[in-house]
Amino acid sequence: MVGKAWLLRSVPAVGSVTVITLLAQLPELGTLTRRKIAALVGVAPFNHDSGKFRGTRTIWGGRAQLRAVLYMATLVATRRNPVVQTFYARLLAAGKKPKVALTACMRKFIIMLNAMLRHQTPWNAEIAALPSPFSAALAGAAAR
Repeated sequence: MVGKAWLLRSVPAVGSVTVITLLAQLPELGTLTRRKIAALVGVAPFNHDSGKFRGTRTIWGGRAQLRAVLYMATLVATRRNPVVQTFYARLLAAGKKPKVALTACMRKFIIMLNAMLRHQTPWNAEIAALPSPFSAALAGAAAR
């Protein structure tokens, strides 16, 4: 069995401070679903709807210190990690504001790290770049 710290360090843009913070403040990493881990960190979008009113989606809650470290790691990942870099560029090209795009990248980044630890696999850019079956189903539904 490979150590969690080694698996996390295999990801481009994840340094020792990020690894220590993730392991110390997020012991649930690798055991929860993608939605639960995003909500626990505080990067999951929550709606503010009431009746027919559709409010904005914002992130809130979660562990603030962990989110601050994840923010910096994701900022580096938008420059050094090819998967996150491509995702960030695609969001900017779609007209998203830079901070909104960075928050979406934070969510994607923590979900990738969670999946890596759950499956005990080191970083592999080819696997990480593949679309999930869930996103393929959403793309098919949007085309209809």
